[in-house]
Amino acid sequence: MSELLQAISRRRAIKIFEPVTISGEQREQLLDAARLAPSSFNIQPYHLYWVDSPAMRETVAKLCYNQHPARTASALVVAVADVGCWRETARDQIEWMRRSGFDEAKIAEAERKAKLVKWFFIQGWCNVLGALKWAILRTVNLWKIIGMGPVSHQGLFKWATKSTALACENLMIAAEAVELNTCPMEGFDPRRLGKLLKLSKHQEIIMVIAVGKKSMSHVDQPQWRRPLESTVTFL
Repeated sequence: MSELLQAISRRRAIKIFEPVTISGEQREQLLDAARLAPSSFNIQPYHLYWVDSPAMRETVAKLCYNQHPARTASALVVAVADVGCWRETARDQIEWMRRSGFDEAKIAEAERKAKLVKWFFIQGWCNVLGALKWAILRTVNLWKIIGMGPVSHQGLFKWATKSTALACENLMIAAEAVELNTCPMEGFDPRRLGKLLKLSKHQEIIMVIAVGKKSMSHVDQPQWRRPLESTVTFL
C-alpha cells in the first residue's frame, strides 16, 4: 500500500489532542493541499480561516460548544463556502495567464468564459433570473442532454459546498501525511461564528476542522464501513 493510501486508511476523527506546535511548514503543506483540490470552472469557491492564536482559538472553541477536539486542538480551520469570490478568482487567473506568457488566443478564450460564467452566479432580484434559467434549462432538457446548474441562492451554496468539502478532505489527508491528525466538526453556532469572522451574505460555514497531534490517551475504535457490495454497483 502506498504512503498516500496508508494516510487515508489511518485517518480518524480524533476527539482529544496533545498540546503541540504546528510548524509554519506543516501549516503551509496542509493549506496548499487544500487549495489543490478540484473545483467547477476552477472557481475555488471557498475560504479557509486558520485559527491558532490562543485567544481566538478559545473563542472559536466556545462557539463549537466546547467540544473536546475544539478545546484541545493546536489549530482550528473554519471552512467557508464563498459564492461571491468568482469575479476575483476569474480576474486573478487571467492575470496569472498573462504573467505566465500564455498566448493571446488562450487569454481571450479565458476572458470569454469569464463573461459567460457570470450568468451561472447571477440569480437576479427575488431570484427572477434564477427562475428564468430554470425554465430555459428544463425546456432544453426535454430534447437535449443538459445539466441543471444552480438556479437559486441555496443551489449556489450547495454547489460551492461540494468544492469546499473536497478541499477539506485534501487538508485532512495531508495532515495524516505529515503526522498530524484532524477532526471535522459540524457542531458550531453558525450565526455567532459567522459574525466573529465577519462573513458576508455570500459566505456560509461548512465545517470546522480541529488539527493537532492525537493524545496518547486516544484509542482508535474498530472502524466499520459498509462493504463494497452495499456501497458500489458495478455496471
